[in-house]
Amino acid sequence: MAVFRHGLVAIFLSWVWLPQCSAEALALGPMPISLKYLPVPEVPGLVDGSSPIVVNKTAAIALGKALFWDINVGSDGMACASCHFHGGADRRIKNQIAPGGQSTPSNSRQFAVSAVNDLLGANQTLRLSDFPLHQRQNPLQEFSPIIFDIDNVVGSAGTFGGEFRTVSRTDMVDDCKRDADALFHAGNTGTRQVTPRNAPSVINAIFNHRSFWDGRANNVFNGSSPWGERDSDAGVWVKDNAGKVGKERLHLINSSLASLAMGPPLNATEMTCKKRTLKDIGRKLVSRRPLEHQRVHWADSVLASLSFSSPGNLKPGLNITYGELIRQAFDQKYWSYTGTGEFGSPSGGSPYNQMEANFGMFFGLAIQLYESTLISDQAPFDNSRRDANNQPIDLTASELNGLEQFRVNMCALCHLGPNFTAASVNANAALAQIHPEVFGQPTFYISTTTNVVDRIPLFVRNKAVTAFYDTGFASTGVAKQSADIGLGGVDDFGNPLSFSLQYLQHLAGNTDKVTDADVSKVRACDFQEEFALNFQPPYQADSLFTPGDGIKPQPQSTENCYLSAASHAFLPTAKAALSELNNADTTKMAAEVNASFKTPSLRNVELTGPYMHNGSMATLEQVLEFYTRGGNFNNDAKQVTRVFQLHNLQFSEQNRADLIAFLKTLTDDRVRYEQAPFDHPEIFIPHGHEGDQAFTVPYASYPNQAKDQFLAIPAVGASGTAVPLQPFADYLAP
Repeated sequence: MAVFRHGLVAIFLSWVWLPQCSAEALALGPMPISLKYLPVPEVPGLVDGSSPIVVNKTAAIALGKALFWDINVGSDGMACASCHFHGGADRRIKNQIAPGGQSTPSNSRQFAVSAVNDLLGANQTLRLSDFPLHQRQNPLQEFSPIIFDIDNVVGSAGTFGGEFRTVSRTDMVDDCKRDADALFHAGNTGTRQVTPRNAPSVINAIFNHRSFWDGRANNVFNGSSPWGERDSDAGVWVKDNAGKVGKERLHLINSSLASLAMGPPLNATEMTCKKRTLKDIGRKLVSRRPLEHQRVHWADSVLASLSFSSPGNLKPGLNITYGELIRQAFDQKYWSYTGTGEFGSPSGGSPYNQMEANFGMFFGLAIQLYESTLISDQAPFDNSRRDANNQPIDLTASELNGLEQFRVNMCALCHLGPNFTAASVNANAALAQIHPEVFGQPTFYISTTTNVVDRIPLFVRNKAVTAFYDTGFASTGVAKQSADIGLGGVDDFGNPLSFSLQYLQHLAGNTDKVTDADVSKVRACDFQEEFALNFQPPYQADSLFTPGDGIKPQPQSTENCYLSAASHAFLPTAKAALSELNNADTTKMAAEVNASFKTPSLRNVELTGPYMHNGSMATLEQVLEFYTRGGNFNNDAKQVTRVFQLHNLQFSEQNRADLIAFLKTLTDDRVRYEQAPFDHPEIFIPHGHEGDQAFTVPYASYPNQAKDQFLAIPAVGASGTAVPLQPFADYLAP
């Protein structure tokens, strides 16, 4: 997905020449278009076909919205929305610091000293002066001296943790054995733990091919875990026509949000006590009224008809149980079996029933259907009229120059398409099939297939190599690789999260090491640079496979290929690829994925700080300074992303201001004012504890736990609120 197709010369030009050229001469990258034109990827068999899983989509969306906002879902008052309540993200400022990133060894994690020499800690209140977490003497210069750097993360406060015992059908708090955490405590009192990654927005997330920062939420939903086909034990319990029940595998594509939903409710930092299961959550909820502790607006865009509230009189809860909503929404073969015993039982408890056993499927699919309604496609950028070149004509001169800077500085190559992210793989590909011209100039187009892997020639370790990377993921050098390896990590079964690492195994014929079917569908002719040629080129081609190495035609169709020449639709033979894979000094098959993270959408970015996977920046100005100087740290994968000094921005304060002005045209006022579909029930969100980082007040009934303070978010109906959401920095004291 690049303008250039001339190998290493192109890379040299992109680093040295491009940033110094005029915008008029370059106009690099695609021209973004309105989100109104991006199709939501279809999920065959979910609500259509001869035997759909969901038989009442309206009821399923209501179920999903209730589950997303309900504080009963967590072990101690945490809802999904507790970390996604502000433009789909988390703007809390107290008790939001994690000591180290996801990959920091536990024995090395410690709270650091802030930029103003205060000792950070649990229950800390963040200030604007704490940001960014990496500071340079001149923030616009790559080689300016570092004056401050910490590996702490601004994440999201979650649960107190503890060892799960049992749930109650009446209490909000689960029965868990809880002690003060070794890291998250103030004095001798335990505080809520904080995630080692920042919470991204759920708005427009339905377009993501994979979810979570490291992509571990699989595109395929298996019904009971985040891992798709990687999890051989996954499945759902289905009642057959003979009235018997058996476990069957589920395979729903384009369902990474359902896969994602399997994670947080079982994560002992985010929402739960250790060893709690989705079956246990089902047991806790199915007989309850949704949102029983939270008021629901009488004009809620989804829940109004189920609310007890009336105009001017807000009341908590819905007039239906979760079990009744499940029965309305899902095919009866997933919940109507009356027997027990086949589904296991909790320690010392009665056996689970079928509805409890399948609760993971109900939970994941309902939340995905609700989140599929959260599309912000009415921003000023979307509503502007367009000229013949797709140029918006209703933006100001400053905003239009910002759009030009967005393209000239190659932001649009990663923040690609109507959702401003290449992570919208299938959605972007579907749009390219119908209207390839919408991605910009005639010289720029993208793959029309699920091309989850791409390649680019790079100089790595002083030699020219072919580098593979996962489409929609990028390494920007925002933090040290040792703090968080991101996409370079592995799943629960030891398999690489990265599709690129799997693709190298696929080429070498090691099919047992390929866990995701999309990897085997990748077409060589869709790479942005040729990989294997069926002729010997007249120039040295150490990074390409040629007939002398052993090549073969790609097995897939070459229709609508990115590289149109038939000579580019070739792959190495398995023998040639295996030989290169085993070559420690390979130049043809390197996967550069460490410290890579999913490219986030820029939609509503004005409201979704703090920024980056480690929450290290509080303002868009700080983000722009980071990209202008070319990042914080260098690693091999960073070269794939083309993060380098941006002279158009470095030497022009006006260009930087204009680029930020353009980014603000991506804010949908329905999000800003919480209008439908972004309205919501009331929620009380833990926001630190009584006291500070040195001392907290414990709960009388839970002496090991610090007493919570709460952020009260009132119920909002479809017409929204008169009080707009503000950028994250506006909530910070100096």
